Amino acid sequence: MKKRFFYIITGILCLWFKYGFCQENFVTQFEKSNGLETAAYYDVIAYYQNLATAYPTITVDSMGITDSGERLHLVTFDPERNFDFDSNRKNKRILLINNGIHPGEPDGIDATMMLFRDYASGQLKAPKNTIIATIPIYNIGGSLNRNSGTRANQNGPKEYGFRGNSRNYDLNRDFIKCDTENAKSFAEIYHLVNPDVFIDNHVSNGADYQYVLTHLFTQHNKMGGPMGAFIHETFRPQLEQELSSKSWDITPYVNVFNAVPEKGFSQFMDYPRYSTGYTTLWGTLGMMLETHMLKPYKQRVEGTYLFMQTVVNLTETHGEKIRVFKEQQTTKYKPNESYPLDYKIDTTRFSTLEFKGYEGEIITSEVTGLSRLKYHRDQPFSKQVNYQNYFVPSVEVDIPKAYIIPQGWHHVIELLKLNQIEMTQIQKDTTISVESYRIQSFETRNSPYEGHYLHYNTQILSSKVEKTFRAGDFIINTQQKGIRYLLETFEPQAPDSFFNWNFFDTILQQKEGFSPYVWEDKASEMLKQNPDLKREFENKKYTDGNFAKNWYAQLEWLFQKSDNYEAAHMNYPIYRIN
Repeated sequence: MKKRFFYIITGILCLWFKYGFCQENFVTQFEKSNGLETAAYYDVIAYYQNLATAYPTITVDSMGITDSGERLHLVTFDPERNFDFDSNRKNKRILLINNGIHPGEPDGIDATMMLFRDYASGQLKAPKNTIIATIPIYNIGGSLNRNSGTRANQNGPKEYGFRGNSRNYDLNRDFIKCDTENAKSFAEIYHLVNPDVFIDNHVSNGADYQYVLTHLFTQHNKMGGPMGAFIHETFRPQLEQELSSKSWDITPYVNVFNAVPEKGFSQFMDYPRYSTGYTTLWGTLGMMLETHMLKPYKQRVEGTYLFMQTVVNLTETHGEKIRVFKEQQTTKYKPNESYPLDYKIDTTRFSTLEFKGYEGEIITSEVTGLSRLKYHRDQPFSKQVNYQNYFVPSVEVDIPKAYIIPQGWHHVIELLKLNQIEMTQIQKDTTISVESYRIQSFETRNSPYEGHYLHYNTQILSSKVEKTFRAGDFIINTQQKGIRYLLETFEPQAPDSFFNWNFFDTILQQKEGFSPYVWEDKASEMLKQNPDLKREFENKKYTDGNFAKNWYAQLEWLFQKSDNYEAAHMNYPIYRIN
């Protein structure tokens, strides 16, 4: 009798621990504060660790280091408690949620804590065919730098983190250049998880309007193929419809600054420097949620929670299509076919939105005495607005069979390895017929941008050459999963190429020169022996007044036409095999 009583009491205590104690102790700081506060970094990690202790469907893994010195964490919810991404990927889809890339925008941090708790505890019906993983807080250094003033035009929470990380990098510009340990560790996590669907949670800047929620899907023309069409024609419309049916209207990210949206706006182009641009390179269906900064924090977090839940449901519904489309994305690009490196808005096409905004007008500023924009929240409207969400290629390149990169460019090779690019080293010195690029022209930002002086409008000259490569240099076949990563980083004209991010700036500086008093005599002799060169030289002086007045520029021009001029100057050090 006593033994039976003991088992009954033990059973009651176990049930109480699971359904009573757990629920009480897994109330988030957001909920305790009635939606006014967000959890601090160490509290967030402790919350997930305690959640994993209570619920075997959740695991917490410590991953790579960050600039803060703290390690990133990866939290996974798997109803079947497998937690092996490779085996799960065979039959299930994987959703990766990134939070706190900008810790002053903590909506996703709090919403994801509640979402994991509610799936694990059974308050929400767990997905059968979708594994959910999250990076609880990506920008740990920024999260630890808590304050209450840097988000000047944001309505709560009371305290929050800072946009820059421990080294003041904006991590949502670092996915290609990988200046930070955070970005390197993210790449490790991303390729481990290899998600089918990706969400990056943010808070918007810009205009005022009625919506709490806005979405920023990866641009469908840039994604291309069946996945791009699926995003544009199915996933995005169904997401909007599902949320609208629950009285949570959502609109595309309002891509304007200090202007009224009813004049129309374009879709944001997410280049690979951004999270969803990076995930696009690997065929992942990516989206950012941008809640509206001026809405109350409680409302924003609740909307984020519902958004993520809806994405989970749609992933469940369309899981098999998403799997097939993702696989097709990584096999659709073939040698000699054209690949778009950059895009421009297609001005002949647009979508029409029934946009819910506020009337705005230009009035005289009480501060500056000049013109300023003023919204009137007491004058809401619903108007049809042109949304330019079609893009066409503006720069294209033919896909090569392979690239060759000399082994000395180790900082680039390290990033290739980090992104699991397959490479083969040349076994002995070999002469190969290749296509070589020469940097013809480029422009450079006058101000620093995320630790770089970014190049743009890069133009190249192409030539066929026979070049001898050393044993140990790398040949990289383009027919692999990372083909888009290779094209977007190796082709200098691509906006986020390694060239434009200054990885090859040493080739832009001429290392050998001349003494004018010596070169004068050699240049004179060279012109006497080469009448064609002399005619070209005289013509340039005739047509270019500045050149005609600059004796050193003339000598430099002749030097660069001579055999003394170094081959490395302006010669791009990655070669193509066609």
